[in-house]
Amino acid sequence: MRFVLRSKIHRATVTQANINYIGSITIDEDLIEKAGFWLGEKVLIVSNTSGARLETYLIDGKRNSGIICMNGASSLLIKKDEEIIIMGFELTDKPIKSTNILVDKNNKFVRYL
Repeated sequence: MRFVLRSKIHRATVTQANINYIGSITIDEDLIEKAGFWLGEKVLIVSNTSGARLETYLIDGKRNSGIICMNGASSLLIKKDEEIIIMGFELTDKPIKSTNILVDKNNKFVRYL
């Protein structure tokens, strides 16, 4: 069994950072669906801006809002306006085809990668 990449949102821009939320990352519901994520799923987030890496879980934000909000302690590591990659993995014994999406600076879907 291996952990392999299953879903990815590439080059998203953090629109908000909310230290007062309990935890997680809020993502536009449309992007969650396009990338094939599940609500509550554990994700790895990597900042192309600062190099920070962290794991958290996702919650849904308003559809077509472009929201990418770092919540709780994660907002201390990855801040508003940073460019990030959001990745979900699957434990499997067979190769799988991942769903990878590219978004623009406003976190609007551009294309599948």
